[in-house]
Amino acid sequence: MSQSGNRIGKFVSFYKPYTLLFVADITCALAVSVISLILPLCVRYITQDALGGVTQDLSRGALVMLALISVQTACALFYDYMGHKMGAWMERDMRNELFAHYQKLPFNFFDKNKTGALMSRITHDLLNLAELYHHGPEDLMIYGLRFLGALIILMNINSRLALVVCAFLPVMAAYSLFFQGKMRAAYRNNRERLAELNAQLEDSIGGIRVVKSFANEEREWQKFAGVNEQFFRGRAFIYKREAFYFTGMEYFFAQLITVAVVAAGSLWISRELLDVADLITFLLYVGYLTAPISRIAFVVQQYQDGFAGFNRFMEIMETAPETGYGNGLTNSEAVIQGHVQFVNVSFKYDEGFESPAQNFESPAQNRKNVLEDISLDIKPGESVAIIGHSGVGKTTLCALIPRFYEVNAGMILVDGVDVRSFDLQTLRRHIGVVQQDVYLFAGTVFDNIRYGKPDSDDAEIITAAKKANAHDFIMSLPNGYNSDIGQRGVKLSGGQRQRLSIARVFLKNPPILIFDEATSALDNESERIVHEALTDLAKNRATFIIAHRLSTVRNAGRIIVLTEQGIGEQGTHAELMQRNGLYAHWIETPISAGSGH
Repeated sequence: MSQSGNRIGKFVSFYKPYTLLFVADITCALAVSVISLILPLCVRYITQDALGGVTQDLSRGALVMLALISVQTACALFYDYMGHKMGAWMERDMRNELFAHYQKLPFNFFDKNKTGALMSRITHDLLNLAELYHHGPEDLMIYGLRFLGALIILMNINSRLALVVCAFLPVMAAYSLFFQGKMRAAYRNNRERLAELNAQLEDSIGGIRVVKSFANEEREWQKFAGVNEQFFRGRAFIYKREAFYFTGMEYFFAQLITVAVVAAGSLWISRELLDVADLITFLLYVGYLTAPISRIAFVVQQYQDGFAGFNRFMEIMETAPETGYGNGLTNSEAVIQGHVQFVNVSFKYDEGFESPAQNFESPAQNRKNVLEDISLDIKPGESVAIIGHSGVGKTTLCALIPRFYEVNAGMILVDGVDVRSFDLQTLRRHIGVVQQDVYLFAGTVFDNIRYGKPDSDDAEIITAAKKANAHDFIMSLPNGYNSDIGQRGVKLSGGQRQRLSIARVFLKNPPILIFDEATSALDNESERIVHEALTDLAKNRATFIIAHRLSTVRNAGRIIVLTEQGIGEQGTHAELMQRNGLYAHWIETPISAGSGH
């Protein structure tokens, strides 16, 4: 099946859970349209009877109209409320599905896309799509039926007067389509400006501490104001087009048709070619003919916005997720001891790679391999320190173990099994990562430590915190373990945040550990406390330590010096110092890269 066919099938599939509600919604819309066509005919018959002096059926006719209006009102209430609710349910389902897919996408996807733009896809785009799911079929039913029904009825009442009305319709359609094209481009431009606005807002607020530390509030305001101004100009352009369009359709053309019908009708009444009841009926039906024409741009725009949002939704959904979810060796099948082997591993970032995820190197030339033919063998319980200049691939090397990125050549084995043979979540549950830039979630201390093992009880969390040297400072907080730490842990110091992240890994209890510059941003006292916790955590685990501080690497069981050509040398601190090579030179001129890469 073609891509368009697959997308149409996917679009329709979201109606499936709400089939009965959708049928009821369309049935009510159909009833509203049919009753709308019947009511003017009732007015015509009552008027004819009244003008003809027949009054005995007037009360019955009024009661019939009252009953029809009651049914119409009930149906309109149902499809308006339940139809919108159905659209909201479908929007919820799509948002859940999209977020779940976001969670399975590889790191390189997020490397290439701005967070604000991705947020716009899951919010604004799906709002437009929900309107299409609800109003799209209804509008086609209501306006299509009213237009055809009114045209047939008017042609039967008086074909000449109907032709007077129809003479305006092509002009109105051309006017509508002209502005529809103008507004389509304006709406598309506005969606792009909104995504840019969200991206700039996310960037500025996310980096607010850096902004304030450099006193660059004015610069950030100017950047935001510039993007906001572009968004405003886009909106103003849309309002201008809409004003010309709706004023022309709803005031000029609608009033012009009314004048033409009254003028022609009055002339034919004077010549006894038309009676008053028919003229009144014509005036009532004119709106049913002109409304669909005036709504063309709105309906078409609704479909365009909705399908544009759906196509953007499908662009994400059709992006291949990380392989390994739901297949491969699972927890019950894999008992990982922590024996890690790199076998002739080479890696380079994808073409078009712009900026890596936080804490990952950005190679100067991404067309060249970042890692070339790397082979290592790390036994369970062994600690390995990896050092090297910024950009040589230290963090990237470790990121390949949990498959944050996929190797381009060679393989990585864990306990003799290719990491690509494991279920991805199983593999990652056996690997703990402690990074320099700690990410803590908004919530309590309990919530953040429990993230390492969601089913853990409070006692396990407290034990993990004690092992991480975090218990004492936690108990000094206003509400202890129930204290709220703020967004990203802003209420805590750097050392405190790091100890919570270590407690989280203690709770997870993985056989493989990766310490990525875990102490480089800390003061000496905080580093000492965190280093003690890390040392306890690393016992009997395969541990990878990325660092540039001598105090962090000298006690490692093995030190690996990574260069652009691969592994420059490896051995213990004493062996490498005696060799007087790259490591000894590194000791004499310590690396001081701020990123630790």
